[in-house]
Amino acid sequence: MALPEPPNEPAIDSPARRRLPPLLRRAWYSLNQAFRRRVAHLDITPDQFTVMRTLLEGDPQGLTQRELAQTMSSDPNTVASLVERMEKAGLIERAPHESDRRAHRIRVLALGKRKFEKARVIALALQSEVLAVLPVSRRERFLEDLTLVADVCREVGKRKS
Repeated sequence: MALPEPPNEPAIDSPARRRLPPLLRRAWYSLNQAFRRRVAHLDITPDQFTVMRTLLEGDPQGLTQRELAQTMSSDPNTVASLVERMEKAGLIERAPHESDRRAHRIRVLALGKRKFEKARVIALALQSEVLAVLPVSRRERFLEDLTLVADVCREVGKRKS
């Protein structure tokens, strides 16, 4: 059942109204492009940075490819391709899993750690630059609200209908 629109408000799908999907896409795309340009000299991409951050923040023994894809909220095929390119570049390694012969533990190598640390400084500066548009008193709340939106999007995405 649709909720009634408040008087004098445009319809929820009206082009005159702010809509979540285009706003999230514009924010993500613009942020991703800015970060891509700022880390290009390190020969890594934003997605590779995310892989390394996820691995370094995860199990010290390493994550499986499946765990990595789930934690990153990414497509398994995309992660498989990323992992293969990163392994060839010497950023990460795949080692046999201790109990599952079909799986491998993925870990960040020394070169990856060095590049990650340089990129992390850039990422933090970019985040600060972007969040500076909000008053300091609203920044943490904004991130909390965005987390709620991201979590519910993930849950809705799991449902069949």
